[in-house]
Amino acid sequence: MNPNSDVDAFSREILGIFRNHRLVRHTGSAITSLSLQEAYEVQDRCIADRVSKGESTAGWKIGCTSKAIQQQFGLTQPICGRILSPHVYDDGAAFSMAEFVNCAVEPEMAFHIGSDLSEDMRVEDLRARIAAVSAGVELHNYRFWYGKASSQELIASNGIHAALVVAKRRKLPPDTNLDLEEVQILVNGGVAAVGKGAEIMGGPLNSLCWLVRDLASRGLRVRAGDLVIPGSPVKLVSVAPGDEVEARFASLGNCIVRFHL
Repeated sequence: MNPNSDVDAFSREILGIFRNHRLVRHTGSAITSLSLQEAYEVQDRCIADRVSKGESTAGWKIGCTSKAIQQQFGLTQPICGRILSPHVYDDGAAFSMAEFVNCAVEPEMAFHIGSDLSEDMRVEDLRARIAAVSAGVELHNYRFWYGKASSQELIASNGIHAALVVAKRRKLPPDTNLDLEEVQILVNGGVAAVGKGAEIMGGPLNSLCWLVRDLASRGLRVRAGDLVIPGSPVKLVSVAPGDEVEARFASLGNCIVRFHL
C-alpha cells in the first residue's frame, strides 16, 4: 500500500463517527482519494479495534446489491462488511432513536451458514450449505459524513451498518425459489417498499457467491456458523420515533422492529 495514504487517519475518523456520532477530521484528504483496497483496510482496522474492545464478529453483510439501492446512493457495485455481536437482536427488538444517526431500515434474508464456503463452489453448492434462513431487518446510520455517497465511505464505514434484527430460524425448503421470493417493508402497517429476490444481483445466492469470491481475493472466507445477509431488493426506508417496522417475506416469515425516543 502507498506509504503516504491516509488509511490511519480515516480509521480514526470512522471510529470516532461510530462511537461519538460526529466527524473529527485527522486529514484534509477526500475519502474518495482512497483506493477500494485502502477503504477495506480502514474497515478492517475499525473492526479489529471494536473486537479488541469486546465486540465479536458474527458474519457478513453485502450492500448495494440492487438497482434500487445503487440508484439511491449513485453507485454501481456491491460492497461487503461485517456483522458484529452484540448488535444482533431477536425479532421484536425495540430501539431508542438516540442510538442512531438518521436511522433507516431495509428487509434482509439472513442466511445461517452450516459449513465453510470456498470460492470454487457453484451456486447450488452454496445453497446446500445454508443450514437455515431467517427474516430480518437491517438498521443503518443513514448519513454520509464526507459529502456525496461513495463506495469508499460505504466500505470504510462497514456499509453504514448499525444493527441486525433476525426472526426465528427456518429450514430452507428445497423447492423455495429465492429469486422469486417477494418481500415487503411496512412502516406502521403501510407498505413502504416491495421487491423480489431476483433484484438482489439476479438472486440472493448470486450475492452470496460474489461475497465468497470477493473475500477469497483478500484471503478471507465465510465460515460455518456465520450469519450472512445478501442485500435488500428495495431502497432504504427512513424511520422515526414511534414507528413499527415489519419485514414481510412470502415464504420466510416476518420480522418486527420498534422505535421510540
